[in-house]
Amino acid sequence: MMRMQNISGMKKAKMKKKGMRKDAWGRRLSFAFLSPSVMGVLLFFAVPFLVVVYYSMIDNPISHKFVFLDNFISVFNNSAFKQAAYNTLTFSVVAVPLAVLLSLGLAMLLESKIPFKSQFRTFFLTPMMVPIASVVLIWQVLFHYNGMVNDILGLFGADKVDWLKSEHAQVVIVVLFLWKNLGYNMILFMAALSSIPKDILEVAVLESANAWQIFFHIKLRYLSSSLLFVTIMSLINSFKVFREIYLLTDDYPYNTVYMMQHFMNNTFAKLDYQKLSAAAIMMAGVMVVIIGILFLAENYFGRDVEG
Repeated sequence: MMRMQNISGMKKAKMKKKGMRKDAWGRRLSFAFLSPSVMGVLLFFAVPFLVVVYYSMIDNPISHKFVFLDNFISVFNNSAFKQAAYNTLTFSVVAVPLAVLLSLGLAMLLESKIPFKSQFRTFFLTPMMVPIASVVLIWQVLFHYNGMVNDILGLFGADKVDWLKSEHAQVVIVVLFLWKNLGYNMILFMAALSSIPKDILEVAVLESANAWQIFFHIKLRYLSSSLLFVTIMSLINSFKVFREIYLLTDDYPYNTVYMMQHFMNNTFAKLDYQKLSAAAIMMAGVMVVIIGILFLAENYFGRDVEG
């Protein structure tokens, strides 16, 4: 009896040892597959970021004298940086919520039974297929001093406006941003709406819940993850609007559309790496804080759905 127990114990020990070897081999294999991605992230993201941090704390790339926060103070007191930061913040505060709310409204509209639904969807998806050069050309035709918008306003007795060189320039860019991004956001929301369990909606209807109650208490809860993703993507795209503004204007556009990307681009052209690095870190810090707040909000409003 004792001999059989010893043999059984030895078999279990061997099986355990074999299992540990398999686990170790599996970990090595996983690390081997992951190592190229890890090396890529370190080489192209982590190391450059550390280099930027280093440049932001020295006086210049030649003497390498450590100045700590002097570059950050210099950038923060720079009038061009203040103008760019204010314009970028204003644009994002206006354009991002509009992009999220309008695309959600369009997705809800397309979810209902309306005529010409296919044509309506195609109209908003078309900008995704139009090259940016063509988009800029369309906007120049529309908002030039002798453009179509001024011609239409002239029929009602309004004076001509040089839209891209006036206080209304940012309005033109907001409209361009919305026209370019609404279709993509709308598709994401449509996919999220279609994934909401139908039985929950049916129960809510049977319980005499109205459309607003269903939207706020059911649909909005299930859309929390999609809302977070669309908001983050819209926020990132709002920081990339420099491309359109640059093609419509130049390195130094009208004050209201002088964005952070203009400041970065012009600072880089002057080879002022210290100021550029400090501004980039400040901008990254703001982005991290905003995205962190969005994640906390999504976690708060969507936790009951996940549960």
